[in-house]
Amino acid sequence: MRVTGALSVLAALAELGSVAAVAVNPLPAPRNITYGTSGPKAVSSFLTLNAPYNQTLYEAWDRALTSIISLRWTPATVPAPISSYEPFPTPTSTSKSKRAASPTLTAVDVHIDDLAADLQHGVDESYTLDVATDSPSVNITARTVWGALHAFTTLQQIVISDGKGGFQIEQPVSIKDAPLYPVRGVMVDTGRNFVSIKKILEQLDGMALSKMNFLHWHLDDSQSWPMYINAYPEMVKDAYSPQETFTHGDLLHVISYARARGIRVVPEVDMPGHSAAGWQRVDPSIVSCANSWWSNDDYTYHTAVEPTPGQLDILNNKTYEVVKNVYDELSSIFSDHWFHVGGDELQTNCYNFSSDIMTWLAQNSSRTWDDVAQYWVDHAVPIFKEVKSDRRLVMWEDIFNSETHAHTVPKDIVLQTWNGGLTNIKNLTASGYDIIVSSSDFMYLDCGYGGFVTNDPRYDVMSNPDPNTPNFNYGGNGGSWCAPYKTWQRIYDYDFTLNLTDSEAKHVLGAVSPLWSEQVDDTVVSGKMWPRAAALAELVWSGNRDTAGKKRTTQMTQRILNFREYLVANGIQAAPLVPKYCLSHPHACDLYYNQTAVQ
Repeated sequence: MRVTGALSVLAALAELGSVAAVAVNPLPAPRNITYGTSGPKAVSSFLTLNAPYNQTLYEAWDRALTSIISLRWTPATVPAPISSYEPFPTPTSTSKSKRAASPTLTAVDVHIDDLAADLQHGVDESYTLDVATDSPSVNITARTVWGALHAFTTLQQIVISDGKGGFQIEQPVSIKDAPLYPVRGVMVDTGRNFVSIKKILEQLDGMALSKMNFLHWHLDDSQSWPMYINAYPEMVKDAYSPQETFTHGDLLHVISYARARGIRVVPEVDMPGHSAAGWQRVDPSIVSCANSWWSNDDYTYHTAVEPTPGQLDILNNKTYEVVKNVYDELSSIFSDHWFHVGGDELQTNCYNFSSDIMTWLAQNSSRTWDDVAQYWVDHAVPIFKEVKSDRRLVMWEDIFNSETHAHTVPKDIVLQTWNGGLTNIKNLTASGYDIIVSSSDFMYLDCGYGGFVTNDPRYDVMSNPDPNTPNFNYGGNGGSWCAPYKTWQRIYDYDFTLNLTDSEAKHVLGAVSPLWSEQVDDTVVSGKMWPRAAALAELVWSGNRDTAGKKRTTQMTQRILNFREYLVANGIQAAPLVPKYCLSHPHACDLYYNQTAVQ
């Protein structure tokens, strides 16, 4: 039986026998998983790996086996049909099926077609995993090491305690699995508040367990510059403190740790907007409006979307010299072929402080702010591309479709869309751009916590606003601009390719959930990231629908509740989603008895 899909009540009744016999519920759900019925397979605690030698592979296996043995994992909750609650009768469970004579699993046999495949965009991550009734081996096949790592992650979840001091896989099982999208990730922001290496590694552990492969690292912002740059050692003076910095060794450690877990690290240095800290230490003339008031109360003087202001001066030749040296140095550290170069939220009022830009605009009355944005693209993009022949750039969509945008953006640049939801996805893909989906209405993990700016008189009210009138704390210009809080269901139910043609849909490379850090540091980063990011992990790995096209949100409920417990067991401080009662009473906390309510 394939345990995929949001089952209707009748379908749940029909298929209960096999489901009730299996307590495990791995996340992300495999694309194709078929269980047998012959009974549990005992698993030796001395599982041996039979595989061609590859350091990454063997180290990953050591971690997986250590986790299996040390955790002695028992699923916190088991899948159960809604029919276990009246008015439907409770069907007979087959979970106590007799154990067939079956050899104990003592080995994991791995076959890999291409041991040398690099961890870069588009690498094959597929795998198969087979546990047969009459075999003493788990058989894994994969095109690359990176697919085999995902097989190990699945195996970690399906090998559980047998309740007698040993281990078991509950039934013979056959899995054929591969991701829907090549880009599956989260974004960590270390510019607004500092996030330590220890906590970044914790996020990588969560990503590996949920088969995510893409860490978008927003390194800096206008508020702080935490990275040491040999070319300009003075830049790190704009870190929050000497302890809140990253050495080259720190950056390399994150990259190495991530790679060992099948995760690419794509750095972002936001330019030319969001650029004050660090840059201003090299030469104040290359930063415009850094000392202005950001002015959110009088928009005439507005220079930044949040404090502190600062943008690279696009018409200053020195800007490009400094940008090149910083970019080249970071490119020598980060091994991924991709590099994110920002491009979002240019504020034109900021450039009122630039004599170079104001003079350039005055020289020709036909010149516009879009021409200024184009000047940046024409002069910066060649610098970004010349560092490596296989360099591919990522930029925020603003450079193409915001109020101030370049006239022409090269089509080989990947655009990350965060505004406009389905509308912007459609427009970008129809225009021929490959995209990463990060729609703020669905995927921003920092939303809904209220605003961080202080001296805000809008909070000085003695009652809540009328729910039928605009509320600045919900999708408005204050409080939390992107409220409400994005629940895991909001993320999981997002059909981001809706209404795209087949050719447009091919331009969607995947999705990344950002966690901006205005209100995030080490104390809360994991709880705000997990387990909600796991909902995106399944969405981009195997989707949110069953083979009949129905949403499987209800089935995902028990899977993500169980996975949260698994994350915590593995040392990842994931937040609780429900009262613990809901874990042991599947469906008791559903809003709708009707299991087809979510379509």
